[in-house]
Amino acid sequence: MPKSSSDPLRITVLADSDTRWKWGALTARRISSDVRLDARLLRGRATPTSRQLAEIGIPAESMREVTAAEFLSEAGHGRAAEGGCDVIVLACVGGTVQAMLHGLARAWEGGTRRPVVVTGYVGVVYEKLADGLLLRAGADVVLANSAHDAQRFRDTYAGVGADAAGIVETALPFLEGAPYQPSDERPFTVTFAVQPSAPEGRTDRTYLARRAVEHARRHPEREVLVKLRSKPGEHTTHIEEHPYQKLVAKLGPPDNLRLVYGHMGEVLDRTDLLVTVSSTAALESLHRSIPTAVLTDLGIRESLGNHHFLGSGCFASWDQLDEGHVPQADPDWLAAQGVAAKDPFGALRERVTTLAAAGELPPPAPYYTLLTAPGYLPGVLARHGLDAKGEPLPGAVAEREPSALRRVLRDAARNSARTAYRQGVQRVAPVIRRWGQL
Repeated sequence: MPKSSSDPLRITVLADSDTRWKWGALTARRISSDVRLDARLLRGRATPTSRQLAEIGIPAESMREVTAAEFLSEAGHGRAAEGGCDVIVLACVGGTVQAMLHGLARAWEGGTRRPVVVTGYVGVVYEKLADGLLLRAGADVVLANSAHDAQRFRDTYAGVGADAAGIVETALPFLEGAPYQPSDERPFTVTFAVQPSAPEGRTDRTYLARRAVEHARRHPEREVLVKLRSKPGEHTTHIEEHPYQKLVAKLGPPDNLRLVYGHMGEVLDRTDLLVTVSSTAALESLHRSIPTAVLTDLGIRESLGNHHFLGSGCFASWDQLDEGHVPQADPDWLAAQGVAAKDPFGALRERVTTLAAAGELPPPAPYYTLLTAPGYLPGVLARHGLDAKGEPLPGAVAEREPSALRRVLRDAARNSARTAYRQGVQRVAPVIRRWGQL
């Protein structure tokens, strides 16, 4: 913790995508209102672009791209936030969190003090519960976004004998904004919040795009917004093979349908009905009491994630919405999902304060070790440049300050590689799959 109570809390967020940076940064600010925030963006396929970071609009005292080994080197030398930090928020996928826990445990061996380590989930946990949760075991704090999730998490840890003391019930940190107020000064606005991977296939995504366009044509008095997560070529948390921009353009949308980017909160400010398959935007909308529809057109299926909304009262089809149906959310379901909580972050603040005041903390102790998972753990660590002991592999830590020419060449090569990868995902791979179906 800071040396003086007047000093800001120093929090470093390691994030591997734009949505996880948003979650991590907002979580940091929920821990304390007086924060020095430092961003470390993990280098990879989903590293946020400058446009994505600007759209999120959360400033940081410092921000730079790092490899896993570089981040661990900083943390090991007490330089994770230019002079040490009090809290590290791991806003990453489960495998990355596991690798960082092992790497940090190794980097902090023999130390007298260390930061508190916090992790959790960016949104709704609708698949791979045991897999993702056990990969996060060992952090000082594992955030559950609702009472429902907190109980599931504790049951999972108890089932394998893992310590559940670090599970803390909170809510999604971006649940904020003014309550919904209908307005006669603008058209009734329907916002279709799309997702990169639910659904994934071209046929289903084309269907949803077509229904949004048809809704706009059936209701010329309404404004229909298609809220997009990223521009073609950009990556977010998931790979998007079939961008809605292209699908909608081919359908010849009417003038009252528009594609929009930007901060979800600003879009919700002018939304009268939020429509989605299973996006966390539904929770943001419900938090503000905006009518919200979770689509059933493609079924209620685990693979889509919309089964999470069972009991919510929000299920509807495009046919029902075309006829004017407006779903009404169930209050009890909202309370169980942490959507209506008044101060869901008090327990988090208390947990972090208690741990930081304890002085010395033992190194992180992940559930997975070479004893419990000798056939699994080494592969997880190797994918992040670490050996079986959690130490960076030879050559994994790059030169700290490359020359200007070397930086230009490195960035050009990295951008070219990303472009090639994205072209492969969005153009070449679908063609190969079609060939395979001939």
